[in-house]
Amino acid sequence: MLLGERARGFFRHGTEHEGVRAAAFVLAVFGLWLARGKAKVAVLLADRFWPGAGWVEMVLLGLYAAWLAGVILDPARHKRLRPRLWALFSAVFFGQLLLGLVGFPDFLMTGRLHLPIPALIAAGPLFRGGGLFMPILFVSTVVLVGPAWCSHLCYIGAWDDQCSRLGPKRTRPLSRRWAIGGRLVALILTCGAALLLHSLAVPAATAAVLAAGFGIAGLGVMLFVSRYLGVMAHCTAFCPIGLLGNILGRLTPWRVAITLSTCTQCGTCARVCRYSALTPAEIEVGAPGLPCTLCGDCIGACPHDSMAYRLIGPFRNVSPGSARAVLAVLLAVLMALFLGVARI
Repeated sequence: MLLGERARGFFRHGTEHEGVRAAAFVLAVFGLWLARGKAKVAVLLADRFWPGAGWVEMVLLGLYAAWLAGVILDPARHKRLRPRLWALFSAVFFGQLLLGLVGFPDFLMTGRLHLPIPALIAAGPLFRGGGLFMPILFVSTVVLVGPAWCSHLCYIGAWDDQCSRLGPKRTRPLSRRWAIGGRLVALILTCGAALLLHSLAVPAATAAVLAAGFGIAGLGVMLFVSRYLGVMAHCTAFCPIGLLGNILGRLTPWRVAITLSTCTQCGTCARVCRYSALTPAEIEVGAPGLPCTLCGDCIGACPHDSMAYRLIGPFRNVSPGSARAVLAVLLAVLMALFLGVARI
């Protein structure tokens, strides 16, 4: 109203979702305000370079969250933009790390470096004998958005997604033996190795070299296997945290559901799924398998509108539209918060 009729005409696009976008804006700004007020260091870059200007960054990230919520509400637009926004999300994180390492320490959070490898979320505290911040952050995020952590909030997962998109247009799904067994073996090996190194009092530098080796092996999986198959082999067969995200996600009410009465089993959803979560048997019963990360690509691709986000358990009566609106707010807010404060 303040900007006049011309501006109102521009912003009228998608006004049916204005309440959802407003909620994303308010929650994102509130979360950033809370982090800014409680942290012992200046968590917002604006405050570091221009003391007192953090509120500007908070408002801008709040607007980004509002826009992002609108994107997620549109299945087709979400499918198209999610890989780009996820890649940008990762680029900002690692770009700040690189700037900090080459001589601009303000881009680092505290300067106490650690390897940004997802497996260390579980293995790191076992080796150190403490330091539960990352496991708590991971679990609390999964509680809010289920396994969508893996398809929207994991900085390394964005790399695997981009590598898989360089492969064939027709994906070659991984078998359940790899999608579950491969990651289970990786989880046992990484956690077992961390406990063994801790018990032997191995120096942290040596442990870091071994962890870096695991991370380099993961990059190899992305560059060669994911690219060859057109699926996210690192995330679905190599990353132990991905398995934990899938398992813990099953304890939350979030699901992708298929309406069998309108589904023609055309297979379009399976062809766009890069997590190998939609086999013919799973389509037939109307539920993606364990590797599903709620990425939403299948929902945006379904030509019959037979797929949607749903809630189960005590929330099963919530409509698909409301379920998607809640998930859109939560994901948009978390992505804005992480974008603003997640640094090493």
